[in-house]
Amino acid sequence: MAVNLSRNALAAIIQGDVNSKPLLQVLDIKPAGSNSDRYRILLSDAVSTAQAMVATQLNDRVKSGHVLKGSVIQLIDYVCTPIQNRNVIVILNLETIILECDIIGNPSLSFPGANSTAGITSANVGIKPVSVGPNKVSAPSSSNNAQNYRPTVQPPYQPPPSYKSHGPIVKNEAPARILPIAALNPYQGRWAIKARVTAKGDLRRYNNARGDGKVFSFDLLDSDGGEIRVTCFNAVVDRFYDVIQAGKVYLISKGSLKPAQKNFNHLKNEWEIFLESTSTVDLCPDEDVSIPKQQFNFRPISEIETAENNSILDIIGIVISVNPSVPIMRKNGMETQRRVINLKDRSSRSVDLTLWGDFCNREGQQLQELFDSGHFPVVAVKAAKVNDFSGKSVGTISSTQLFIDPDIPESQSLFEWFCGGGKDSAAQSISRDTTPLGGKNEIRKTVSQIKDEGLGRSEKPDWVTIRATISFIKSDTFCYTACPLMIGDRQCNKKVTKSGNSSWVCDRCNQEFEECDYRYLLQAQIQDHSGLTWVTAFQESGEEIIGCSAKELYSLKHEEEDEERFASIIRGSLFSPFLFKLKVKEESYGEEQRVKVTVVKADKIDYVAESKYLVNAISNHRH
Repeated sequence: MAVNLSRNALAAIIQGDVNSKPLLQVLDIKPAGSNSDRYRILLSDAVSTAQAMVATQLNDRVKSGHVLKGSVIQLIDYVCTPIQNRNVIVILNLETIILECDIIGNPSLSFPGANSTAGITSANVGIKPVSVGPNKVSAPSSSNNAQNYRPTVQPPYQPPPSYKSHGPIVKNEAPARILPIAALNPYQGRWAIKARVTAKGDLRRYNNARGDGKVFSFDLLDSDGGEIRVTCFNAVVDRFYDVIQAGKVYLISKGSLKPAQKNFNHLKNEWEIFLESTSTVDLCPDEDVSIPKQQFNFRPISEIETAENNSILDIIGIVISVNPSVPIMRKNGMETQRRVINLKDRSSRSVDLTLWGDFCNREGQQLQELFDSGHFPVVAVKAAKVNDFSGKSVGTISSTQLFIDPDIPESQSLFEWFCGGGKDSAAQSISRDTTPLGGKNEIRKTVSQIKDEGLGRSEKPDWVTIRATISFIKSDTFCYTACPLMIGDRQCNKKVTKSGNSSWVCDRCNQEFEECDYRYLLQAQIQDHSGLTWVTAFQESGEEIIGCSAKELYSLKHEEEDEERFASIIRGSLFSPFLFKLKVKEESYGEEQRVKVTVVKADKIDYVAESKYLVNAISNHRH
């Protein structure tokens, strides 16, 4: 197969050409560095040579032998950018025209425009003459080689008149090209991407040796399936935080690309975009249906057993149990919420999915209501984190997204399997058996059984449900003053003290502020027909019992000093029946061991549901 290279194409590319799609020959390939996964190649247009870098998405072409020394290639997408005072061509996409070929022409080893005229031979670069199809390509003569071979793939490239008359394009003068996310790399001078925001992180504040700051990130997905994370700091946050909306499509340009921080970034992209003061983010007003709403890479639950700890993955499963939300004190002293649900799929395995923070009262509460109504929802989880402590489980992180009964083929297929017999199929749990029971699997007890059965005295807490009434509430200390500042995506909630006449100070945050928050810390007695016991109720369960916020009740007592109305609210909470979900656990108080009972949730009695429970209990007792 005779072929002419696109003579003088390298000079045109360095002058700014990005559209000619020239035919070039590969003279050499080698890694960009000893520890690098990028490749550097030497290109020839039969007249001169130039250095080029291969974009990482093309690495497989090199590793699999689809591009070799001597290959004739056609550049499809490419840019030229200055690196360390040299013009380097970055190849974004290419096609191999001839896999193996002798050197064509007598290219100079210097870059286009240089004074060196040294020739290059096959001996110089280690390329041996090879056969191409049924015909052998003859060794090129030292004379004008282009006259011996007629072009059959593409005619020689002739630079447009604009390059001859105007010279090199001034930096940043040309409009940015819209590139696929997969083609982005730090060697491009100008670029733009069109992508959908699939996830927007919360605004987080931080404090380090360089001072205070704020940061937020969002994830992008384009029509080719490429994903990348975008991060903004400080002043850039003020520009773009309110502009970015999940689900919208944007045109983004003028950001810098840096290696992705894999400790915080689960996307399959080695780069991350950092927006700067000069960056642009423009909303695309028209919906682009070519860009999907979300992209999943689901793993069967059975594969989680062999997944590495702290790895991030996508799963989908049927909810087979929902547990109540419980307050958890983290190691840093902050209180948060935790809710555990159990998922099952057709791999004959089930796994615990732990919801943290806002997930508990948002998606978690929705799942609880669906499950209690008799529906078994499908849950798709984007970016769940694997935990291998005493078994395997998965949990939510700040970038996790939960989709309940999503409109995707995997969801429909899984639900049809479940209704067609999967509901009754056995599924072995890969998670430790420490989750509280809830919903239809709740454990009903009486107050006296807490003591009689020694609940809470084992290593793990007991989770029980009791129908009872509140007989007494301590009204002198019903709340505490809490820090309202945000640490990351959660409120601090640490107890604060008065500093001077008007300011509050938080020892953890080491900051002062004019107003504090008020959070419930109720001490109450509950009783049923069998006895009574003391319980503690924190913020959410306290609001369910009292019926108003702790701040409203504090204001009524201490600011408005309306003792009569305050007492009326407290009395209104007494002797009303509740269905209490309780955590029972023995704790140390000095040298003394005591069983502490915490109200996880206080629900008003649903008399229809309670009547059904009693009827079933009577029926089971008879049998």
